[in-house]
Amino acid sequence: MALRLFCALLALYVAWPVHAHQSLQAWLDTALPGSTLRLPPGIYSGPGIITKPLTLDGDGKVIIDAGGKGTVLTIKADHVTIRGLSLRGSGDSHDAIDGGIMVTEGSNLLIENNVIEDVLFGISLHRTTDSMVRNNRIRSRGKDSADRGDGVRLWYSMGNRIENNDIAHIRDITVSNSPHNRYTGNTIRDSRRAFNFLFSNRSLVDRNLLEKNSTGIIALNSDGLIIRNNRILHAMDASGAGIALKETSAALIVGNEIIHCAHGIMADSPMDAINRIVFINNLVAHNITGIYFYGAKGGHIAINNTFRSNLWPVTIIGDGDPMNDTWWGNSWDTYEGFDLDGDGFGDKPHELHVYADRLWIETPSATFFRNSPVLELLDFLEKLAPFSTPSLILRDTAPRMQPARGYN
Repeated sequence: MALRLFCALLALYVAWPVHAHQSLQAWLDTALPGSTLRLPPGIYSGPGIITKPLTLDGDGKVIIDAGGKGTVLTIKADHVTIRGLSLRGSGDSHDAIDGGIMVTEGSNLLIENNVIEDVLFGISLHRTTDSMVRNNRIRSRGKDSADRGDGVRLWYSMGNRIENNDIAHIRDITVSNSPHNRYTGNTIRDSRRAFNFLFSNRSLVDRNLLEKNSTGIIALNSDGLIIRNNRILHAMDASGAGIALKETSAALIVGNEIIHCAHGIMADSPMDAINRIVFINNLVAHNITGIYFYGAKGGHIAINNTFRSNLWPVTIIGDGDPMNDTWWGNSWDTYEGFDLDGDGFGDKPHELHVYADRLWIETPSATFFRNSPVLELLDFLEKLAPFSTPSLILRDTAPRMQPARGYN
C-alpha cells in the first residue's frame, strides 16, 4: 500500500507542469502609460524594454534575470522610475554595452534602491538629462578590472545626479562628453578608476569615498571641475593617483583627504594662466609623492593644504619656472623654522630644493632607487657641501605651524 501511494505521488510530481519564470516584457506591454506597475514577488525573465512613462516597483522582492542575453532592462522613454529590483544575468558584450540598465535616451528618470550584480556594465545613461541615480548597489563580473564593465556610464548626458550608490568590483565610472552633472556621497571600491572624466566640463564630485582603486579621479580635457570633500584612500597602483588632471584647467580641488596613494595629486600646467588649478584645504598624507606637477609651466595655486608623512611632498618637472606657482599658508611636516611672534605662521618661508633627487626626476628608471641608502647619503652630502646648484622648486611665503582644518 505504501509503495503504491509513493508511486502515485511520484507520477503526479513528474506530470505536474514546470513553469518557467514569467516574462517581464508581458507585464510591461500591458501596463498603461503613467501607471505604477508593482510586480508580485518572484523571478522574472528578461531582457525587458520600457517604451512609455512608467513606474516599475519591485519592493525589494523581485528578481529580473536576463539569462545571459543583452541588457536586463532598457529604457526608451521619459518619466520612468525603476525601484526596488534585483537585476542580474546580462550578456558579456563590451561592444553592445550589456549590463543592468541601459537608457538609450530619456529625461526625468529615477533609478533607486536597486541591486545590480552579475552583470557586465551597471547603469548606462546615454543622452539622458535631468535624472537621478541613487542608493543602488552595483557589482560587475570578472576578476580583472580591465575585463569588467563600467559601474555607471554617462555619454552625452547632462543635468544628472549620481548619489549615495554602493559600487565595487567594476572597471570605472566613465563620464564622456557629459558636462554639468553631480556625483555625491558614493562609495566606490576595488576598481580601476573610480571616476574617469573625458571631455566633461563643470561637474561636481563631492563627499565620495574612493578606496582601493588604481586611481581615484582622473580627468582629461574636463575644465571647471569642482572636486571637494572626498576621501581618497589606498590608490597604490604604480602609475595611479588620488587625483590626476591632464589638460584640464580651472579646477577647484578643496577639502579632500588623499591618503596612502602612489601620487596624491598629479597635474600638468593649465594652458592659460587665467585657468589656474586651485588647491585649498586638502590633507595630503602618507603618499609616495604628495603633489606631482609635470610639464610644469607654473600657474597652480596651493593654499592652506596640510602635508604629512609623504616620502616626497612635492615633485615638479618641466621646462617652465616652478616659481610661477603660488604656495601660501600650507602646513609642512618638513618645515624647519620657528614662530617666534606667535601668529601661527613660520617666521621664514618654507623652501623645497632638489638635490640628489634630480637623479630620479630626470631619469625615471632611477625611481626604483628612490629613498635608498645611496641616494639618501648623496642627498645628505650635497646639502652639507653642494657640488652643484640645488634647484628651488617651491617657496611657501607663510607656512602654517599647525595643520589646517584641525588635521593631525
